[in-house]
Amino acid sequence: MNSLFAPFAAALSLCLAACGAGDAPKKSLADAPLAGASIGGPFTLVNGDGKTVTDRDFAGKYRIMYFGYTFCPDVCPVDVQNIGGAMKLLDKEKPALSASIVPVFVTIDPARDTPQVVKQFTSAFYPRMVGLTGSPAQVDAAAKVYRVPYQKRKTPSGYLMDHGRQAYLMGPNGEPIALLPQEQSPQAIVAEIERWIG
Repeated sequence: MNSLFAPFAAALSLCLAACGAGDAPKKSLADAPLAGASIGGPFTLVNGDGKTVTDRDFAGKYRIMYFGYTFCPDVCPVDVQNIGGAMKLLDKEKPALSASIVPVFVTIDPARDTPQVVKQFTSAFYPRMVGLTGSPAQVDAAAKVYRVPYQKRKTPSGYLMDHGRQAYLMGPNGEPIALLPQEQSPQAIVAEIERWIG
């Protein structure tokens, strides 16, 4: 991620800060920081088994939506590890809550991230994490409805992907609830989840 997306990231950080302390009591979803925001929507992608998946396949489940790519040299593996760590904590401490949440990783680099690659990547961090890829057009459409900017940047050895860095907590009907602090500890992520749906 580079300075191209700094203003976008700053705005999202302010929105996240508005959530307040992670140990605050659970609040109504009507008070959620992203309630009513135009984030999320229909998508058609491909999972790690090569099967077509749409947003409707997650109906009735809370979901954590994170966009990145497996060749990411820095932030993506850390973020996904923290999300996976948060889910493992919930597995131990609140298994019913954990079972109601599906963590989803969507690649923004479909040229390299085949179904097999995303499956191997996500399963390394958390066994129930769903990895999704697709055609460039499918990925672009999904990134747009989730307001995730990205672009290819050439390097001497090939290319990297500059992209927005955010993890959305989405509701059972696909509605946006809050941004999760995926750059922080798994405990911080759990605290924010419990703030809204604990």
